[in-house]
Amino acid sequence: MVAQNMDTFDNLENANQAPADPFALFSNWMAQATASEPNDPNAMALATVDGDGMPSVRMVLLKDYDQRGFVFYTNGESRKGNALTANPVAGFCIHWKSLRRQIRAEGRVERVSDAESDAYFHSRSRESQLAAAASDQSRPLDHYSALETRVKTLEELYDGTADIPRPAHWGGYRIIPTRIEFWQDGPHRMHHRVAYTRDGDDWVRSMLYP
Repeated sequence: MVAQNMDTFDNLENANQAPADPFALFSNWMAQATASEPNDPNAMALATVDGDGMPSVRMVLLKDYDQRGFVFYTNGESRKGNALTANPVAGFCIHWKSLRRQIRAEGRVERVSDAESDAYFHSRSRESQLAAAASDQSRPLDHYSALETRVKTLEELYDGTADIPRPAHWGGYRIIPTRIEFWQDGPHRMHHRVAYTRDGDDWVRSMLYP
């Protein structure tokens, strides 16, 4: 029997009882987190690997997801952007402490379309657009006032302009997952783990020892 709209794994006896679609389960858990988490329920730890094989991890915000994958936005000339250019794979972990749940995923990465990046960029506040355009993300900054001066210069340059142009190097990245794992806390560290592994257009479900 396949469970539908599963809120928890408390009564899960085998992997076949888990929802067949990991994105439906992800959406369900995200909705619950959005209703309960006080700050940034879409915050995720994003891991990349550069061309020398050196890993790096940082917090970013998940901004969109659908059957194609999980989308975040950043400066393509940042440390993470350069790593993704050299090695277009990534993983992430979302941890909701109050819900005692985690979701992990990994896969290859692609840039989203310019239209998607433009739409998101212009949905941000004007101040955030200016900050993104002014920042040489991840590169040395001698004085904070230098960043403030850049923002002020752009404010004057685009005064009266409806839309600030999105920098060509700034945009979205989509993680196309080959594996998604759902983790739920259990008593005495007897946690529940369900992994979904992509098999062509399908997903293979399996339970894992905690």
